[in-house]
Amino acid sequence: MAAPDLSAVASIGEAWLAVRTAFRAAGLDTADLDARLLVTGLTDLEPHQLATRGEATLGEEQKRRLAQAAAERIGGRPVHRILGAREFFGLRLGLSPATLEPRPDTETLVDAVLPFARARIEQTGRCRIADLGIGTGAIGLALLAQCPQAECLGVDISDEAVATARANAQELGLGSRYRAIAGDWLAGIEDCFDLIVSNPPYIPSGDLASLSREVVEHDPRLALDGGDDGLDAYRAIARQAPERMAVGGVLALEIGIGQTAEVTDLCRAAGFERTAVHADLGGLERVLEFALPGV
Repeated sequence: MAAPDLSAVASIGEAWLAVRTAFRAAGLDTADLDARLLVTGLTDLEPHQLATRGEATLGEEQKRRLAQAAAERIGGRPVHRILGAREFFGLRLGLSPATLEPRPDTETLVDAVLPFARARIEQTGRCRIADLGIGTGAIGLALLAQCPQAECLGVDISDEAVATARANAQELGLGSRYRAIAGDWLAGIEDCFDLIVSNPPYIPSGDLASLSREVVEHDPRLALDGGDDGLDAYRAIARQAPERMAVGGVLALEIGIGQTAEVTDLCRAAGFERTAVHADLGGLERVLEFALPGV
């Protein structure tokens, strides 16, 4: 991993130009953005502040850290893994090796269910949420941040992911309304919920090797591998969710490309009816909503 030479660099702006040049030379697809995020992230600036504060002096320790970080990025480590955090729905969420980086596509799920959560709170004074396969806690914490009367139980099979989500909840001041436990989806849980949400693993096992290097080498396999056909998690959730739904409740699931019909069929077989389909910013069907007829 070759680090850019920052020995003659004096300012943050000059460092950004040097790192950008190194990233372009390394053939990184998002060289300019990566350089901007890395330099500002390690110098405590917002990305837009490069234009107004780029002349600030870059200290020797900052040079050392930035050169090392740039070398890691050239070596294939994602920017947000290097920084240790990523923003999601306006929240800064810490990452760990056991958690996926929360992606913008998943914000579609939060946007999709917010109207229901707010309406539920207006009707009953609360909204009880279950977030399954939490990783960083992104979905549940984003909903709590938007809905002060909501409360969330997060479930993940990974103890490390649970610890990461708990830490994020505390850091964001949401710990009093957020509980995270290790578990197998809804197995063994006796509570009922107004809203059940999940971005489960949905990549078919045979497709994992074709994913980008950044994903394959740095995202946890447990959070990606959906089994032979990519649908194992949906089968479990569809089987368990009906017994855990409150009257008038909603189940909302993020899906992979082309999985609308298959996930819909699984949920219908469990007694649900599909009530909405939501597309992401790229126009792909990304989130499915379900309800139990007559319940």
